[in-house]
Amino acid sequence: MRKINSSYDLLRHIKKMDRENSVTQFVIPGKGRFTVVLQEEEQPTIQSEVESDGDLKRMINESRQAYKDVKVQNTTEFIQSFSPKDFKNE
Repeated sequence: MRKINSSYDLLRHIKKMDRENSVTQFVIPGKGRFTVVLQEEEQPTIQSEVESDGDLKRMINESRQAYKDVKVQNTTEFIQSFSPKDFKNE
């Protein structure tokens, strides 16, 4: 068990933790014995976000259908579709 004498030692010890080295024990004099377990954050996948958000699922499905039906524009076509009147304040 490692003895920790400063916050610098503690942070350096914790920084070494990873998936394979996910549990560590150490002693802080005057405080006691500690066990730290690294639990990695689960990053949400696009699939899980789509499943939990009905609006997002609908937008993606509409986008996919528009792509299949060739109802899409590339960036150049989109920009060329504007005219100076579109930006005029009235």
